[in-house]
Amino acid sequence: MSTNGVIIMEKKILIIGITGGIGGTFASTCRKRGWQIKALHRDPSAVKSGFTDIEWAKGDAMNATDVSEAAKDVDVIFHGANPPGYRKWRELALPMLQNSIAAAVRHKIRLLFPGNVYNFGPGAMPLVTEASPQNPDTRKGHIRVEMEQLLKEAAQNGAKVLIVRAGDFFGPDAKGSWFPHAIVKPGKKINSVVYPGRHDAGHAWAYLPDLAETFAQLLERHDQLGTFEVFHFGGHYFSP
Repeated sequence: MSTNGVIIMEKKILIIGITGGIGGTFASTCRKRGWQIKALHRDPSAVKSGFTDIEWAKGDAMNATDVSEAAKDVDVIFHGANPPGYRKWRELALPMLQNSIAAAVRHKIRLLFPGNVYNFGPGAMPLVTEASPQNPDTRKGHIRVEMEQLLKEAAQNGAKVLIVRAGDFFGPDAKGSWFPHAIVKPGKKINSVVYPGRHDAGHAWAYLPDLAETFAQLLERHDQLGTFEVFHFGGHYFSP
């Protein structure tokens, strides 16, 4: 937007997946930092009571036209959508990301994407950096590599991309996470904590409010970012 020759950044962000753990947490963080929040949802009337001061766009993340229309007046897209039950990645997760990418390219805006460690295989150890080779040995890992390749191509076609890779989510709004189901018993006094993994293997964890704050602080340094940026989130690491 331009006023009397001065360019003003409106600071408006479209969140895809606002009812998920990372999407909802990031929305709260952005609101506190003065961003205008817009969210895409199939049925806004069913969820808007839990989210205040948000502009709603009715639409489906699986519909490219819906995503593009919702993104036409924003500065940034945050793609935090995941398939129900964290399943059907190729059938659902990949097409949803492709639609957000198409919108970012069309409108020449930045796309934020929470990545993870799935796209690294055992050969990347012991120190996994942003530039470590991506040779996964799992199906989801291969899809994650494909996703990041699509994002890299988007950055070559007019969009700007920011990826922050992190470990498994935990925190008060970590929907679908192991935390509320396996580590502690919901609704009961905490007398013990159960670690939901192998005790002989290290594991990376990301506290959602900290991850959301990291995204926000990086985004506010947009003038220092390139067209394609990848960062690793330190988080917490369980070491046997």
